[in-house]
Amino acid sequence: MAEQQTTEAPAPSPPAEARRAFTQKPRTQKIGRVVSNKMDKTVVVAVDYVRRHPLYQKRITRTSKFMAHDERNECREGDLVRIEETRPLSRHKRWIVREIIERGVQV
Repeated sequence: MAEQQTTEAPAPSPPAEARRAFTQKPRTQKIGRVVSNKMDKTVVVAVDYVRRHPLYQKRITRTSKFMAHDERNECREGDLVRIEETRPLSRHKRWIVREIIERGVQV
């Protein structure tokens, strides 16, 4: 009896969604106003957000300050900027300036 040999095609790869591919989550972006640009390549950006008081339900505006990297020292005080989170760049800097949305008024 002759043995019949069959050549088997390689198994197709699983669909893209079944593969375990590392997908990076989108980085957080915030919009705030530059309050200080006295450091070299660093600005301090104040971001306001609104919360309700737990008992009285009154709107309360809170401010958080973030140090952001400004590579070309373009930002001035009063500018409205978009910042994006990034890897730690120094002890306090974890944000980078992505764009200047609006220039501040210079007095």
